Amino acid sequence: MNQVEKVNLLDFDRQGLRDFFAQLGEKPYRAEQVMKWIYHRLESNFENMTDVGKALRAKLEAACYVGPPNTLFDKGAADGTHKWLLGMDGGNAVEAVYIPEPTRGTLCVSSQVGCGLNCQFCSTATQGFNRNLATSEIIGQMWVAAKHLGNITHQNRRITNVVMMGMGEPLLNFDNVVKAMSLMRDDLGFGLASKRVTLSTAGLVPMIDKLSESIDVSLAVSLHAANDELRTELVPLNKRYPIAELLGACQRWIDRKPRTSITFEYTLMKGVNDQPEHARQLIKLMRKLPTCKVNLIPFNPFPGTRFERSDPDTIRAFQTQLLNANILTMLRRTRGDDIDAACGQLKGQVHDRTRRQEEFRKRLDEGEAHAA
Repeated sequence: MNQVEKVNLLDFDRQGLRDFFAQLGEKPYRAEQVMKWIYHRLESNFENMTDVGKALRAKLEAACYVGPPNTLFDKGAADGTHKWLLGMDGGNAVEAVYIPEPTRGTLCVSSQVGCGLNCQFCSTATQGFNRNLATSEIIGQMWVAAKHLGNITHQNRRITNVVMMGMGEPLLNFDNVVKAMSLMRDDLGFGLASKRVTLSTAGLVPMIDKLSESIDVSLAVSLHAANDELRTELVPLNKRYPIAELLGACQRWIDRKPRTSITFEYTLMKGVNDQPEHARQLIKLMRKLPTCKVNLIPFNPFPGTRFERSDPDTIRAFQTQLLNANILTMLRRTRGDDIDAACGQLKGQVHDRTRRQEEFRKRLDEGEAHAA
């Protein structure tokens, strides 16, 4: 049996792994032994799993493997941020980013090759879309990063938080993302608390409801504008699920999880959504969900974009306006700029199944020709 025919154990959550071992004629607790080796000790070689009998090791070697994505390259930034380009099939690749801070270490994980949405200010959107990532390719990003960082679950925990904010819209890859997040949370997996695993969505209303019923994680919503006309321009999904419907889903989330808070992400772009009237609109919106908070993100430029980062004084004034209205507001510090690892800058290698990448390159070429 070659590796193409073998089963990748990273595709299974705990129950799935127990079921697989039962198919092999093994006791379920054997699955949990192996799971500890995979996620606690970051071991991919069955021969090194010394408390597993030789006969079972041979059976595993014949039937399955532990296969994280291949690292095409990794790069560190001056501020300690680290980025990995991870190879998938067909010449595709995605990016994952680790952001260290004094009290925590956050890993930003991708869910799709490219993105099926077309948010106007996002670098990933310009690459179009190829496919959803498998569970093994999602949790495999964390496995690769943990291995590189020397992260040992329950001992030297370098990765304390995971955010599903990399390439792709996580809720468009619902089943695989939920399985991967369950492995992030499982005590036999990476053992993170529910508040330390966050999914960010552009606002797929039905899937937000489904997520709240499926797994206990934190929710972030990419808002970026507080009126429908502007948000539809920036986040085209808003045409299908306008702000009122999105807020309704957020209220239902809070009703089901009364001790949780939703974070609304708001990327500040010069002259687009950073003026006092925009802040007033956002305040009015946030008063409908008083337990929630706003995360302000200075826009991170990328080649070919028409948007610019707001001036520092404008950003501070916008934040102050929200704080004075008693809206809990944080300003995200830009990290990893020198390796294009900042929010909205992730670009892997996407064999685009849409025409978006081609159209963006055409506009870019036309712009350069006009500038010349």
